[in-house]
Order: sequence, then structure tokens, then C-alpha cells
Amino acid sequence: MTAAARNAFRAGTVLLLFALVGTAMLAFTHDRTEPVITRSQQAEKLALINQVLPASSYDNDLLASRQDLPPDDLLGTRQPSALWIARRGGQATAVVLEAVAPDGYAGDIALLIGIDIDGKVIGVRVTAHHETPGLGDYIDRAKSAWIDQFSGKSLTDPESKRWKVAKDGGTFDARAGATITPRAVVKAVKSALDYFARHRAAFAAPPAAKEKKA
Repeated sequence: MTAAARNAFRAGTVLLLFALVGTAMLAFTHDRTEPVITRSQQAEKLALINQVLPASSYDNDLLASRQDLPPDDLLGTRQPSALWIARRGGQATAVVLEAVAPDGYAGDIALLIGIDIDGKVIGVRVTAHHETPGLGDYIDRAKSAWIDQFSGKSLTDPESKRWKVAKDGGTFDARAGATITPRAVVKAVKSALDYFARHRAAFAAPPAAKEKKA
């Protein structure tokens, strides 16, 4: 073997060793940090869900109750979305739905909606939007309490024709000059209630085997 060949071989061997060591370190770091990241993501998701669903209303592992829902016009979704079922003593008490108001002023408004098993809204939160800051963004709970007016509402309270903003003859307040955004949210929440009513029997069914108490 020539000197050049030996040098090339040594250089290749060193590079291979560095690659092996680097791969091993990445794998080790991933294995150590992935559980921490997963727990953090789950905690964040549960904290968000608990904004529309009091923790006292369930004793099951809520995250384990997640179901994937296909796109549905009533939910305003064009991609699969998620559902969580709250249970206490094995009985369904509420659901949390992901929904979308697709006709906001600046596009989609992502929502998280808690509905009790009797069909009443527990809470609603906007999880993503592109509405104009200082004008239509008051739908965000961090900006105002506007979104709280849905709590306790159902398909019969108010009656169907009153599921509109006040400017259109409905029940729900909206700020002057910024009604497109709340119109979209009101419509989306009512549609989610329609979806719940259509599937209530399935939501109230006994839990899947993978679910357990928290």
C-alpha cells in the first residue's frame, strides 16, 4: 500500500469513527430528551383543554381518550381533527372538539370547544387566527372576555334564529366595525353543537379499552 493510500485509509477511518460517535451521541440525546418533550407537549395540550373543560368534570386520562375525526363541514375542517371525551365514574360527561371558523375576516379561525353531555357549551377558546390586531382579535381570550358569552349556550338556548351577532338580530354581542370575525365564530360554535347532537350517542358510549382513570 502506498503512502498516499495509507493516508487516505487513515483519514477515512477517522471520519467513520467521528460519524459513528456523532450518531451515537444524537441517538442518546434523542432517547433522553424525547420523553421530556412529549410530557411537556402533553402538559401544554391538557392545560389548553382545561380552559374549556374544568378538571373537576373528569377522572379519566383525558389525553388517552383522544379520537381522530375525519374532515367535516359542520366542524369546518378540511383536515382530520381531534376529539377528547371526558368521563367521571366511567360515564361520559363532556367532549372537547377542535373546530374551524373558515370565514373569518382574515381566514381560518381555529377553535377548541367544550360541550357537556347534555349539549351545553362549557367553554370556547380561539387557538389560532390571523384577525386584525386591535380590531377583530378581541375573540382571543387573552385580549378580552368576549368569547365567554358562549358558556351555557345550547342549540335551544338561544333558539336557532338567534344564533347570530346582535347586529343581525341575534344574541351575541360584537364590536362595531368588526362583525365579520364574531359572525364566523358564532356560526362555527353553533355548527359544532349540531355536530355534537348528531354524534352524541357515540360520544356517550362506554370507553375504549385503552382509556383509564387519570
